[in-house]
Amino acid sequence: MPTARVLRDMKARHGVNASEILRRAYLYVARNQTLPAQVRFQAQLQLNTFGRYTRPTTVKNRCIESGRGRGIINEFGLTRYQFRMKAKANELPGVHKASW
Repeated sequence: MPTARVLRDMKARHGVNASEILRRAYLYVARNQTLPAQVRFQAQLQLNTFGRYTRPTTVKNRCIESGRGRGIINEFGLTRYQFRMKAKANELPGVHKASW
């Protein structure tokens, strides 16, 4: 059962994907110095109407097993501990414990 933080992150990821193109278009217009100030201001107002979970900064990498938000290994989407446990159990293809 996913925790509230994991559900919030899933909601944020969905919101960012749904509004990414429109948001980038408004950002481009708002930051374009060659356009008139009034047009840029209107684009900024439109950006302000977007919801909280449409901003890419609200998305956080979380472990797919435990939901923990720190110590994530990006290639596998797991925390360091979960990665270690799965590697020891041979559940990750191409990963094995190093010995030298």
